[in-house]
Amino acid sequence: MTLPMPLHALFIAVALATAGAAYAQTFPAHPVAIVVPFSAGGPTDTIARIMAERMTRAIGQSVVVENTTGAGGSIGVGRVVRAKNDGYTLGIGHIGTHVVNGAIYQLPYDLLADLSPIAMIASNPQLIVTKNALPTKNLAELVAWMKANSGKISFGTGGAGTPSHVSAVYLQKTLGVDIQIIHYRGSAPAMQDVVAGHIDMSFDQAASALPQVRGGKVRGYAVTQKNRLGAAPDIPSVDEAGLPGFYMAVWHGIWAPKDTPAAVVARINSAIVESLADPATRARLGDLGQEIPAREQQTPQGLGAHHKAEIEKWWPLVKAAGVKAE
Repeated sequence: MTLPMPLHALFIAVALATAGAAYAQTFPAHPVAIVVPFSAGGPTDTIARIMAERMTRAIGQSVVVENTTGAGGSIGVGRVVRAKNDGYTLGIGHIGTHVVNGAIYQLPYDLLADLSPIAMIASNPQLIVTKNALPTKNLAELVAWMKANSGKISFGTGGAGTPSHVSAVYLQKTLGVDIQIIHYRGSAPAMQDVVAGHIDMSFDQAASALPQVRGGKVRGYAVTQKNRLGAAPDIPSVDEAGLPGFYMAVWHGIWAPKDTPAAVVARINSAIVESLADPATRARLGDLGQEIPAREQQTPQGLGAHHKAEIEKWWPLVKAAGVKAE
């Protein structure tokens, strides 16, 4: 006897749901890997290792970090896209790998459609910094100085397509000024030239810029988010300092391959949420200048919505500016 098609489809759906639930009950049965699309020792790798250590306790299996580098992180992301969607291969990334790369590379995958969001885990705004020799003491004075010196301002970035580069382009557009953008091989050498007074200014992640500001080697003006940074309550936000809405954070999230079973995503998300609630984990991330996202952003839906909004915000700006990968 042939079942009517709707009933047949219903039986299949029920069977798949039952199988998925059974699989989730046994997950994980062996170690889970988090693919870091950068080399060991960098900020993303450090965050991944902090999370992997605590998630191991939460999920009941070893969570290991595997580094897959190249092409601005796009190779590592591609490895996650191509992985089996069983929850055993996850990927960590940030605004560069999961937003900007889509505007500057011809990627063989879709950053939204080919990944399953699991949770946002950390966020680090940038800090506007200048050499000490500039005659400006606050952000309002800096903006006025930039408008008066359009075309003469030297601005260091961590490389083409990096968050500091995108921020510089964003600042140009926002203020209507011309900036001489100079690319370095990383944010550290750019900061070194700001300290030395060889260039006027830069953006850098607050985590790495704060020691230079605290040491009096550069001048810090504002953090590029709505609120002050917990690790630096004395530095105003851009909203307070006179550049409202100028937000740019290097946020990190964790994804799985698309169509990973919802129950497995929920299991991994639960382990991440538990890890982010742990005081020791929060303290370790805080020591890196990372802020823990609000609880609603720690959900798959929260990360997915934020990811989509960031692509919609930054792709037009990056493409209009002709930003290309090096």
